[in-house]
Amino acid sequence: MTIRSSVPLAALLLVAGACNYEKVHKQPTIEEAPRLASTVHMGDPTAATQLVSGFHDIEGGRWRWTQQQFAVTLRPPVQAARKGAVLELHLTVPEPSIEKLKSLTLTALVGGAALAPETYRKAGEYVYRRDVDAKLISGDAVRIEFQLDKAMAPGASDLRELGIVVESAGLMAK
Repeated sequence: MTIRSSVPLAALLLVAGACNYEKVHKQPTIEEAPRLASTVHMGDPTAATQLVSGFHDIEGGRWRWTQQQFAVTLRPPVQAARKGAVLELHLTVPEPSIEKLKSLTLTALVGGAALAPETYRKAGEYVYRRDVDAKLISGDAVRIEFQLDKAMAPGASDLRELGIVVESAGLMAK
């Protein structure tokens, strides 16, 4: 390369380096669905697309009441189809539920297979945590169906069926 041919190249590199590039953030379009999250936080309005059924509106800016049956769709963590995953549902059993129903039993179904139930006899905060076998996880989305053995029926003060209060649901890597 001669000095003469390298001068335009050097000038081009100087100009390119002096330019101030602005990073462009890609936003999903109408045709392109947003990517599913592995964990959904009930206070996040964008999480509503992953709440399949049985959830009431956001309350307190961070949680939602459920109905007796409710379902979410979650993105499996990396290598979950090989190693499995851990399901975590962060929930509260409210005092009025225990006063009226005495106990609540929660069961989850993943890929049609029931995970071990858990019974709550006292009001409080809990984490329903269960291992999910790798054979139950395939593809980019996993539907998880939850069921309570009973729920508070709609009444005069609240016209909704009320189960438990949920803050988040997620699939974690093993």
